[in-house]
Amino acid sequence: MPDQSFTMAIASIAVFCGSKKGNSPCYSDHAEEIGQLLAQRKIKMIYGGGSVGLMGVIADAVMNNGGWVIGIIPKLLLAWEVEHRSISELIICDDMHERKLKIYSKADAALVLPGGVGTLDELFEVLTWNQLTIHDKEIFLLNINQFYDPLLQQLQMMRTEGFLTPTSLEKLHVLQKPEELAYFL
Repeated sequence: MPDQSFTMAIASIAVFCGSKKGNSPCYSDHAEEIGQLLAQRKIKMIYGGGSVGLMGVIADAVMNNGGWVIGIIPKLLLAWEVEHRSISELIICDDMHERKLKIYSKADAALVLPGGVGTLDELFEVLTWNQLTIHDKEIFLLNINQFYDPLLQQLQMMRTEGFLTPTSLEKLHVLQKPEELAYFL
């Protein structure tokens, strides 16, 4: 549940997650729950534009429940990620840097589900942008199946050892279940 200081209205959310589904069905199940929640709350989803993996699952769930999805995909990944042709809007950009910038710039907040190194890259870029005051947006980390526990321990170590200020992670909200996101929407 959010603290009393949380007052931001979220109309759109950047979603960063894997182009694979992972080994446990819980990842897809939770991605589908999040997609349903976003559609029900009329939150526009902005993501990487793929139709495969968790990216495809959450985009399909939003679309199947009457929501709005904007996909932003670089030319390089059109064949790799099999661009999603059944979403509200698909934007093709030149490269990965432009993709991340467009996704995050169009969103009021960010949501990170499990994924690989690309997902971690996106998470750390948005954390860095907040730290540098390029943006000041809430970031939600869905810790499905304790997926991010080791990363959270590393972030705590970085704080303990003086590499992060006490406020560096104040906009990062760790969620254990999809329904916890509803408190913020």
